[in-house]
Amino acid sequence: MHAPAAFLALVLLASACATHSPRRAVVSSAAPAPIGPYSQAIRAGAQLYLSGQIGTDPLTGELASGIEAQSRQALANLAAVLAADGLDLSDVVSVTVYLVDLGDFAALNAVYAQSFSAAAPARATIGVAALPKGARVEISAIAVHAP
Repeated sequence: MHAPAAFLALVLLASACATHSPRRAVVSSAAPAPIGPYSQAIRAGAQLYLSGQIGTDPLTGELASGIEAQSRQALANLAAVLAADGLDLSDVVSVTVYLVDLGDFAALNAVYAQSFSAAAPARATIGVAALPKGARVEISAIAVHAP
């Protein structure tokens, strides 16, 4: 390889490495441990991708009773994982909610509104047939570190 071509290859390789964001797992002992082969969250660059959380108490492993309590606990579990990476619910930009009964939509919204400010994150709500442990709601999120 000639010197200019080798230099160009080196510059391209360095550029590719500089734009590649390392990814790492984020773990919180204040949130329930995963019940399968997945991470509580993955940090990639400035973004944090949070796995879905259900309303399981991290200390007892018991599922909260009722949609309001499950929604509150799921959001608390997300907040615990966010905190493990130096974030909080105000850093969330996108949320996906899975509901077993879309009739629970209003009750979920009442709890959800208490957790997010007027600039609430983008959100999708999806009706599903079932969730792990018989949960009525599961909530996943994406958060971003401020530059």
